[in-house]
Formats: sequence, structure tokens, C-alpha cells
Amino acid sequence: MISVEKFRIGGRTIWIAVIHDEKIDGITFSLDRELLDENLKRITGFLRRRGVPIDPKPGNAEYPSIVKDIIEGKLDNEDALRILSFRGLTPFEGKVYEWLTKRVKRGEVISYGELAKALGTSPRAIGGAMKRNPYPIVVPCHRVVSKNGLGYYTPRLDEKVFLLEIEGVKTWTNSKRI
Repeated sequence: MISVEKFRIGGRTIWIAVIHDEKIDGITFSLDRELLDENLKRITGFLRRRGVPIDPKPGNAEYPSIVKDIIEGKLDNEDALRILSFRGLTPFEGKVYEWLTKRVKRGEVISYGELAKALGTSPRAIGGAMKRNPYPIVVPCHRVVSKNGLGYYTPRLDEKVFLLEIEGVKTWTNSKRI
């Protein structure tokens, strides 16, 4: 099922969509309602390619509110790991997402290189895992930055800036250099 809700956070409107069965299979969000449908197509396509069955019926789950609570700092990212399905992930992706979620807390950032070193892999492999993250916000890929600036972000860089600013990270959001 797909549950979608609109919230007001930090003076901005944000739409959060959660694809779920018994647990969360995917999350997407947008600061622009028109772009949410594009994001949903991207994440549902990704999940289907990874063999995760998607029921496109509208749902009425509490999951979007849980994601909102994480954005607002009312719930720790690590506490929400238990509601993620981890279906369709590679073992490497699961390892990266779990390490990141447990160790890089709200208000902190880590570079692709630092994360790669901690996990014994390459920054490029970390970048690929971040790009494929089906659980943005819960698995805080927005907290992974390049050594010289923000780095990239799927779906859009302005959403990474929004999340980091809500979390109180200003140092990396003052420059749009990628």
C-alpha cells in the first residue's frame, strides 16, 4: 500500500509517501507536490526491479507521521530501523544503511570517504548505496556529504539542504558546491 500525507515543517510544506506492507518497503518525499508523483514512480520502479511486490492501493498507515517525527527530531532514526523491511537490498546496502543510521546522529554529517573508511570500502561504493537508499530520512543519507561540499542527493539537492537545516547543520548548507 502507499500512504501519503502532507505536513508543515520548518515553515515549508512537505509531502511524505511511504510504500508498505507489514513494514516499510520504501519512502519518498518532496517539497513540491507535483514532483512527489515522479519520486513515487522512481521508488516503486526501483523496488519492483529488486523483486519487492508493491500494492498500489492507497493506505492509511501511521508511517508518514513516523517519518515526520524523525525530521522534527521527536524520534531517533535508529528507533525506526525495526519498521523497515530491508526487502530487495543487497547485504552491502543493508550493512551501510544500518551503520549510518546507528552512528551518524541528528545534527551530524559524515563524508563519503569517512563512511567508506569505517566500512572498509570505497567512497564510490558508498555514493552508489546512498543513491539507491529506499528509506531516505529514516536512513539518513542526507547526512553523507562530500569532503568539499554537500555532494549529491536523490531526488533533489534542495531537499538535502532542507533536511540538514531542520537538523541544525548550517556549515554544509551554506554552500551549494557539489
